[in-house]
Amino acid sequence: MTTSSTRLPKVRASELVGRGWLNTGGQDVALADLRGKIVLLDFWTFCCINCLHVLDELRELEEQYRDVLVIVGVHSPKFVHEADPVALTAAVERYEVHHPVLDDPELVTWSAYTARAWPTLVVIDPEGYIVAQMAGEGHQSNVERLVADLVAEHDAKGTLHRGAGPYVPPEPTAGTLRFPAKAVALADGSLLVADAGHHSLAHLAADGETLLRRIGSGERGLVDGGPGTARFSEPNGLALLPGDVAAAVGYDVLVADTVNHALRGVRLADGHVTTVAGTGVQYLVGEPTVPSPLPGRPDLWRAEGVRPATSVPLSSPWDVVWSPQTGTALVAMAGNHQLWAFDPRAGVVEPVAGTMNEGLTDGDPREAWFAQTSGTALAADGRIWLADSEVSALRWIDPGTAPAADAVAPAAPAADVTVLVGAAAAVAAATRPAAPATGPADAWASAAVGTAVGAGLFDFGHRDGAADQALLQHPLGVAVLPDGSVVVADTYNGAVRRWAPGAEPGGPGEVSTLATGLAEPSGIVVQVDPEAGGVTLLVVESAAHRLTRVALPATLAGEVLDAGAHRTQRPVTEIAPGELALDVVFTPAAGQKYDDRYGPSTMLRVSATPPELLLDGAGDDVPLTRTLRINPAVTEGVLHVTARAASCDADPAIEFPACHLNSQDWGVPVRVAEGAPPALTLPLHG
Repeated sequence: MTTSSTRLPKVRASELVGRGWLNTGGQDVALADLRGKIVLLDFWTFCCINCLHVLDELRELEEQYRDVLVIVGVHSPKFVHEADPVALTAAVERYEVHHPVLDDPELVTWSAYTARAWPTLVVIDPEGYIVAQMAGEGHQSNVERLVADLVAEHDAKGTLHRGAGPYVPPEPTAGTLRFPAKAVALADGSLLVADAGHHSLAHLAADGETLLRRIGSGERGLVDGGPGTARFSEPNGLALLPGDVAAAVGYDVLVADTVNHALRGVRLADGHVTTVAGTGVQYLVGEPTVPSPLPGRPDLWRAEGVRPATSVPLSSPWDVVWSPQTGTALVAMAGNHQLWAFDPRAGVVEPVAGTMNEGLTDGDPREAWFAQTSGTALAADGRIWLADSEVSALRWIDPGTAPAADAVAPAAPAADVTVLVGAAAAVAAATRPAAPATGPADAWASAAVGTAVGAGLFDFGHRDGAADQALLQHPLGVAVLPDGSVVVADTYNGAVRRWAPGAEPGGPGEVSTLATGLAEPSGIVVQVDPEAGGVTLLVVESAAHRLTRVALPATLAGEVLDAGAHRTQRPVTEIAPGELALDVVFTPAAGQKYDDRYGPSTMLRVSATPPELLLDGAGDDVPLTRTLRINPAVTEGVLHVTARAASCDADPAIEFPACHLNSQDWGVPVRVAEGAPPALTLPLHG
């Protein structure tokens, strides 16, 4: 196990170079302008859910230390659309970024700071030296402690300058909707819209424009109550419950309240809002109600029982859909790349599919990989269609047939398997409430996962034709047409696409384009006119702050377009063929230590695309170092690395030590070259 100091040797910070700046009133910012301030660089891209988590983690820190700390967002895009300056400006407004943002579309500053993952944080002291670098989310407490130490140190030295930073807020915009996310049609033809930018729900007339009422005060927060009192935080998905279920539970609409990490129930009669799942705190790796991190062990799927839904932390639920076949709501848990099931009658919630690894793997839902699933839609046959955004894919999950009640009790975990990493397992066991042995996931026990369109994390574009060759770009919404074909809100292509099954049974199907020129479409409502026999799509144009109608031709035929294919353009790391030393550097946060009393404190998982890149070294093990053997016959690919490390309070006088589990996924594009370094180091600081 390798460790190093979180405080790095003194290295001068590189200049901040990019295309331009946002939130500075049109002024460029140089490092010299920030001398005397503590500077925190946040390397982010607006598609990335982990980056959005970090934005929320930094809000309190930013406010607390505003006179001494300057946060600078360095926007380094993954997708082509994210390199559009207009799209970036909208994203900065959408996510309420209250600090300067450097637009770095060519990844110049990203490369200068050797960032390899979104998000990456770099801390620069008031004298211009880099003092820390860390990848991933969940570093809030450590950064706060580091900033406090730097304030004390440089106050004493006289090198800390207090006062306002370079942030200049943009002019506010007004309108009925602000970055709407999803919409549903109500029984009377009116529409309920998740008005994410206004942190509320907008009830619109059937024309899609006239505001009938607003549910939520419009202030960001987590507050239950009437329509003028309740608060949301960037709500996204909406699902109408069946009448009998709504009557039993006392609310009609289920809301994925994304940034609150909660599900909310809304009673349409009076607009009353109730929190029905989630604690308001983001789920962290190591919570007990999670699937096993060990592939091939479905018997460990539920080793910890089922807890009441309001005691289970969630992670950025993005969409929700009712599944009549299972009697549960399926939740796209974008924040940890899973699907969860919520039973509103029983008031319980738990995972259905996904290992928490980010990627595209089909088959057994307990071993499937998802990537920030953001859209869901029910088909007539019970299949749930999924917009899996970070792999630019249209995917599905079939519920299958629910097992008999006497056949669903989970098997006990094997004695030699650690389900949770290290001390987190002990904390979970000590705080585990009594719980039933079965839960909503049992209704999904025979489910299966598949993909209709999509190639993986790094391939995207706008290409129609055979579905196994077609490409999307970060889709966020999906809906099913009356003929069983599927329409996709292809968000970063600004388009609506259609997948239709092929003429041959079991074939890949065909993809076409129904509409283009839309501003980040994120949701679709299908409206059918029974008399005219026509179909209209009501498209949520998020970046245009409106709902737009798209009439479909009677044949439902679309254009076949090919605007090209793309791969994520990140700097490629050259590695040597043969033996490669992989080293994930982790040091517990100040005041914490490794704690192996209850099992290993660390876990390292390695795989590759293509798999042939790795001749040896793939799989799971405990140490954060590993020797890989790189295939000299494969010239390039991607190394996928997942690391987890647990630490707890080091003070023996603390009776109940606080523990934290750090986790990060890397996808490192590599080129195999003779003479390249035989080592790869990745930072995972506590």
